[in-house]
Amino acid sequence: MPHFISRGQVPHKRHTQFKKPGGGLYSEQLVSTEGFSNLYSLIYHTYPPTAVTKVDFPVNVAPKIAAEKNLQNRCYKGFKVRPEEDYLKSRRYVLVNKDVYIALAAPQHSMQNYFYKNSGADEVIFVHEGTGRMKSIFGELKFGYGDYIVIPRGTIYQMEFDTPDNRLFIVESFSPVTYPKRYRNDFGQLLEHSPFCERDIRTPENLETHDEKGDFVVHIKKEDMLYPYHYAHHPFDAIGWDGCHYPFIFSIHDFEPITGRVHQPPPVHQTFEARNFVICSFVPRLYDYHPEAIPAPYFHSNVDSDEVLYYVDGDFMSRKHVERGMITLHPIGIPHGPHPGAVEKSIGKKETGELAVMVDTFHPLLICKDALEIEDPTYYMSWVE
Repeated sequence: MPHFISRGQVPHKRHTQFKKPGGGLYSEQLVSTEGFSNLYSLIYHTYPPTAVTKVDFPVNVAPKIAAEKNLQNRCYKGFKVRPEEDYLKSRRYVLVNKDVYIALAAPQHSMQNYFYKNSGADEVIFVHEGTGRMKSIFGELKFGYGDYIVIPRGTIYQMEFDTPDNRLFIVESFSPVTYPKRYRNDFGQLLEHSPFCERDIRTPENLETHDEKGDFVVHIKKEDMLYPYHYAHHPFDAIGWDGCHYPFIFSIHDFEPITGRVHQPPPVHQTFEARNFVICSFVPRLYDYHPEAIPAPYFHSNVDSDEVLYYVDGDFMSRKHVERGMITLHPIGIPHGPHPGAVEKSIGKKETGELAVMVDTFHPLLICKDALEIEDPTYYMSWVE
């Protein structure tokens, strides 16, 4: 999905001698996906990336499931999630299935004494509040309000926050996160009708080589276990790298909405896709321009997908009592749509300022215990006048 880039120093030919100025060789590492058959990057380390000195006992971080089956429209007040000092401990899972985990987090401190690697899932971190830098062996990504930070599995990284006031909406995908196929040509280039293009993608910068020995702890997540690995060298010791496997940022504010004479269905908002789920971006846009158009969305029955909507900012003409950070779940089998009066109220409106992230899954979602702590139990009755 990402296109080929190069950072730092790399040899003229791959798999050849790349000598250090003081003698010895840099260590070449291939980071590949789907064996050797998909995206990959070549990284050139100051030290071999295999120098493990100790592995501590793993910690179980599996989501705690409260309900495996659900047939009720639900609502969760995301900003009621309590802030936590530690980045990893701040992650609170709300909805999960075998394809995707959805979490909220309100971390207060940067990752100063450890690093993190998700070996089992790509991560898409939506930044609702806060600014900072995501650092990795690939370089630095500066993030802020509205950014999707896309981190491919196997990436060791650190989050550095500017202030303690941070709110994150996190999607962990157990399959690769890609751009929608209909937006790409046969060579992977984003097409003219795509709502964003390569110019909108921010790639790692400011590659810094850490030539350091010591005790460096990397918490590695795999199959709901967190393994504390101790390495003899700093994980960010690369002199250079090139390839197509790297973290990047896309801002929701750079998504160009697709509009029409009548109401457009949710696929026009699609931003990313993975196995059995999609991620969509609802952004400020002009309403439909047919003279008899109804801007409010029509009622919809999910016959094969659960719909999760994370409300970021702005006014939502189809909903009452919307709060920032609120999550709604509309499950397979139950219709949903505009609240009473919303259809009539929308007629004649010219534009909307709504901002939201949607995750549609094609298998039912399980509800986690942390979700129950922030649930509005009356939401399913909100369509009754």
